[in-house]
Amino acid sequence: MKYHLQARLFSFLFFALLLISCENEEPVLYDENSNEYVNDWMYQQMKRYYLWNNSINNQGSLSLNPKEYFSTLLKSDDIYSFALHPELPETAPQSLRRKFGFDMSFIEFEGQYYGVILYVLEDSPAKRSGLQRGQFITQVNGQKLKSENFDALYNKMIAANQLDLNVILYTQTGFSDPKTISVSQGFTFSQPIVYKVIEEKNTKIGYVEIPHFDVGQAQEYLQVFRELKAESITQLVLDLRYNGGGDVSSAAALSIILAPNIKAADIFIKFEGNANGGNVEQSFSEALKSNESAVNFEVLRTAHPSINKVYILCGKRTASASELIINNLKPYMEVITIGEKTFGKDVAGFPIEDDRIPSKRGWILYPAIYKLFNARHEGNYSKGIEPEININELQQPEIFNLGNSSEILLSKALNNISGNTNKTKAASLRILPSAAVSSDIDPLLQVKP
Repeated sequence: MKYHLQARLFSFLFFALLLISCENEEPVLYDENSNEYVNDWMYQQMKRYYLWNNSINNQGSLSLNPKEYFSTLLKSDDIYSFALHPELPETAPQSLRRKFGFDMSFIEFEGQYYGVILYVLEDSPAKRSGLQRGQFITQVNGQKLKSENFDALYNKMIAANQLDLNVILYTQTGFSDPKTISVSQGFTFSQPIVYKVIEEKNTKIGYVEIPHFDVGQAQEYLQVFRELKAESITQLVLDLRYNGGGDVSSAAALSIILAPNIKAADIFIKFEGNANGGNVEQSFSEALKSNESAVNFEVLRTAHPSINKVYILCGKRTASASELIINNLKPYMEVITIGEKTFGKDVAGFPIEDDRIPSKRGWILYPAIYKLFNARHEGNYSKGIEPEININELQQPEIFNLGNSSEILLSKALNNISGNTNKTKAASLRILPSAAVSSDIDPLLQVKP
């Protein structure tokens, strides 16, 4: 017994001395130009901030390329987090929207396979070249679309700097003659909010399409909704089907205008992080102030129209801040979603920049840091939010512009508002399953640390 006690005491003292020795060791210093220097920093930041930091077991191989190394730190199903270097454009997430200014999908119609233009940004390379919603793509850079090549072709399109697209347009008289449109990679800037008033059976309905939730957009919301309020709208259709996200303060600003009977101190959003980050609640006013200084809660409330519910048009590209609008308005007003299941991005984060060398730009991490919940602690929509009225916008080959009363989703909303029970025509298009959608949305919802 005495022997075992002495052995245990010796063992304890040995490990205690070992721990003291380890604590006194100098940290490993890496050459500033090495992968190890960057990757060790990445590891330390991710262990501190990453929502799923418990899934990071060890440092692994620090000699890897930083982009590759960062991916080894991520939870296996994390499709949100990313890292980029501001001086290496190839490290940034790429999509057709970011490079050329349009979104697309793939369909089968009458036994033929096509790409279909869904959304074209204003003043984008795509818009300036003549692309428009509803055009069918038959060939890309000389390659005909087929059932077996559309995903691979999409990836080639993202990697390209120029696209030569053979397109046709379907109208009531049939397909137009084919033409070739060339689109070169270029910049696209902030997008305008599109809005109008539609009258149905003596009811004034506001239609608002918001392409993105930009920082500092509250002033524009104020102008739009003051005009709609002056028109005495009593119903609202909010089109977020191509809104891939943006900033929390921008989403808060819109919510402050829309929700009836709210106070500045009412809870808008709940953030849940890891053991280091903890949990944070923000009121409407606090969420607004986090990144918006031009207007306050009281000013935004003056633009609230006479509505107590909102119809939101949504789809696979509705993500991040757009999903936040859907989920976080629900405790305060009736939200009727129309379209397809949303993308499913219920996390947020903030950029973490390697600024250890003042004269040199470093890598920037965009990790998932918080899970998001509304005032009733409802959330967990990582697989998407199911719409109340499930309908695909691609039903017929004639695809109307957004805001057109004949457009499938808007028509469904207008019929619901007016009480019409018109049935949608049987679909003649078949949507092809594609891995392309995830690259079209914003990588991560932005919050201020």
